Amino acid sequence: MSKTIIPYQNEQGTKKEQVADMFNNISKTYDFLNHFLSLGIDIIWRKKAINELKADKPALILDVATGTGDFAFEALSILKPEKIIGVDISQGMLEIAKQKIAKRGLGDKFEVKLGDSEKLPFNDNGFDAVTVAYGVRNFENLEAGLADIYRVLKPGGKAVVLEFSKPKIFPVMQLYNFYFSYITPGIGKLFSKDSRAYSYLPESVAAFPDGKGFTAVMDKVGFKNTKIRPLAFGICSIYTGAK
Repeated sequence: MSKTIIPYQNEQGTKKEQVADMFNNISKTYDFLNHFLSLGIDIIWRKKAINELKADKPALILDVATGTGDFAFEALSILKPEKIIGVDISQGMLEIAKQKIAKRGLGDKFEVKLGDSEKLPFNDNGFDAVTVAYGVRNFENLEAGLADIYRVLKPGGKAVVLEFSKPKIFPVMQLYNFYFSYITPGIGKLFSKDSRAYSYLPESVAAFPDGKGFTAVMDKVGFKNTKIRPLAFGICSIYTGAK
């Protein structure tokens, strides 16, 4: 069993509570740092993940760990669903998402609500597709979170998960480890009031069961036809599965 990595080692609270606090702390600089630290490549990765749903033409999508809504906005523009509902544990991140929704006049297409990704506040078999971008790594209980995603999907519905993974090819692995362990926390500390958030990132990726370890959990909770699609030599991976 992998060790549970929490954002603040010397503080009280469950991983869930700490993750919510962490994202509340960094919500105002999150978008800027995301694009800056990934050199803008995160936008390309998001598009690739969303395109996994193009043939499915989902009408109602749930975006779990929606954060400030960037993935959902991209999905709206590419997939043209009737509606996307975003759920997140951090009120701070959702406040930013709400501002963006209002600014873009998309209130009828994109709605966000506070909620726990392991106990989703929705009925069974309700969504055509469920997406999670860079969120499953923060689940307190990965199996419970994936089982709940499976529960809210309609039969035949599809889950798409975009998450960091660990490259295994020289020299990508060495460069990636250096960047993630030294550069990311340094820049995070400079721009964010919560320096710990950006050292938690490489630790949580290192402890995360990526690749076949992740699809094994998807299979265990009931997903069919699970697939892994590594991006950028394995820095990131797209996982898909159907109900």
